[in-house]
Amino acid sequence: MNTFTYDALPGRVVFGPGVARGGLLDEIDTFGATRILLIAADSELDLARELCAPFAGRIAATFSGVRPHVPLEVAERARVAAAEADLVLCVGGGSTTGTAKAVALTTGLPIVAVPTTYAGSEVTPVWGLTEGSRKSTGTDPRVLPRTVVYDPELTLTLPADLSVASGLNAMAHCVEAFWAPRRNPVSNAVAEDGIRHLAAGLPAVAANAGDLDARTELLLGAYLAGSAFAVAGSGLHHKICHVLGGAFDLPHARTHAIVLPYVLAFNAPRAPDAAFRIASALGFADPVQGLRRLGEKLGVPPGLRELGLREDYADVVLEDILALAPADNPRPVTADSLRWLLSAAWAGTDPAKEIS
Repeated sequence: MNTFTYDALPGRVVFGPGVARGGLLDEIDTFGATRILLIAADSELDLARELCAPFAGRIAATFSGVRPHVPLEVAERARVAAAEADLVLCVGGGSTTGTAKAVALTTGLPIVAVPTTYAGSEVTPVWGLTEGSRKSTGTDPRVLPRTVVYDPELTLTLPADLSVASGLNAMAHCVEAFWAPRRNPVSNAVAEDGIRHLAAGLPAVAANAGDLDARTELLLGAYLAGSAFAVAGSGLHHKICHVLGGAFDLPHARTHAIVLPYVLAFNAPRAPDAAFRIASALGFADPVQGLRRLGEKLGVPPGLRELGLREDYADVVLEDILALAPADNPRPVTADSLRWLLSAAWAGTDPAKEIS
């Protein structure tokens, strides 16, 4: 770590309670946009239109056909809707941001993102598309939103269970940043601080979904998580979850929340410095137990079988995950060790005991 490269990603972040309703027009004006494609899922379309009221006359088209994992056919319909647009405004969670990225990938249109969950996708140049049962991901600077407006007030209506799952997805971004391919001292510091904010915010939001201070803490942690992940890159955990999501159409955030302790248990013995810093940020002596206990306290399902997966699911995805597993993962990934990890994650057994 004495020699490293850190690519600071361009982008503007506006953060604080009320900034979406009070400052979104100013951010739109910065681009001089007059023909905006608004992307929002049906469930958040009313909120998006409320935020756009000061510049409603500039909305040239609205796309609400958002779907998890961004199926290719959805991306193609959104691109058609963008035919006359000069800017994409997305209001919503990770799937909404992902749809905006699919548009930017082929059109080069700038994105202004207004997140309403803790996905973190809004500060990464990573895109994902699903065709059939296979999800492909890539990195392209064109898909990185130019401006992100973080308003904790917009997360208040996110149900507590979805907030927990989304926040733990952000936790996965932080944890994996410690051993992802482009890790460096800066991304490590950002990830460690992100874990602290998330660990503080998650239980408070679970206890009181209307706690704005806790929501602010959680959203700040999610921003830091996405920032660390954007620079460090994607490691074994995300490879596993992306393959599972594409193959079985699993809920993205819950899948990450379940799988994360098992990947941490798999890698921690070979990454002692990362394990120490993760444990310190969680406030536990053992990082795996700390993450597991946090998940239990928050009501995370113990295993993937709770999401409806069959026990033999590993047979379907093993080769695809092996083909994507990073060569520099702290612990070498073999067919036997991966099957062991996937089996434990399915059953929901204690990761510290099952994986060592």
